[in-house]
Amino acid sequence: MQISVNTDKTIERTAGLDDHVKEVVKTALHRFGEHIGRVDVHLSEGNAQKSSDGDIRCMIEARVNGYQPIAVTDHEATLHQSIHGAADKLQRAIDSALGRLNDGKRHTSQPNFEEAEE
Repeated sequence: MQISVNTDKTIERTAGLDDHVKEVVKTALHRFGEHIGRVDVHLSEGNAQKSSDGDIRCMIEARVNGYQPIAVTDHEATLHQSIHGAADKLQRAIDSALGRLNDGKRHTSQPNFEEAEE
């Protein structure tokens, strides 16, 4: 799983920040590793819409094999809260999306028991 970290001009990007973001994302998504090719993390401070939830925004987009990209956003008061919040949201979104994919595959591959009884 490839993880890229991007920041706007208001957030200082350091190796420590990159390492922290990658560790949080890897921990949250470790069980989906074979299904995810790429994850893009975007960090920014302040929002044109002035979110009432917080000034720090973390948007994470995951490229899931066999599915449309999944993106989530979290607004919090601190950078760390925002990163963890978005990672948790992404984990739930991917779990839900992969569950729907697997349900669809299960329904299309079930044998026709009526034909077997004849």
